Amino acid sequence: MIVNILRDLPNQLFVETFEDILKTPNIRIERILSHGHSSPEEGWYDQDENEWVMVLKGEGILEFEDGKVVTLREGDYVNIPAHVKHKVAGTAPDEVTVWLAVFY
Repeated sequence: MIVNILRDLPNQLFVETFEDILKTPNIRIERILSHGHSSPEEGWYDQDENEWVMVLKGEGILEFEDGKVVTLREGDYVNIPAHVKHKVAGTAPDEVTVWLAVFY
């Protein structure tokens, strides 16, 4: 079955959306939709698995605990090793940002 990752994009999102595309014991692929969202001020992602993440549409800003800030635009990706603390500092306020995240 063919499915387009850019399907059914809403014009507005009140909450960030996380959708598993594929999930096995060793890998999880997720579509994330954001619209001006950011991580909670007090929270850092500290994951047990590595995360490869790409922005397919829009823009996302990642902040790392060591102070490094990375802006991902359409087509940009980054690999985040397990237990590297990070958070989303912001996403495009005027359009839906589509992320593709692979956890392994």
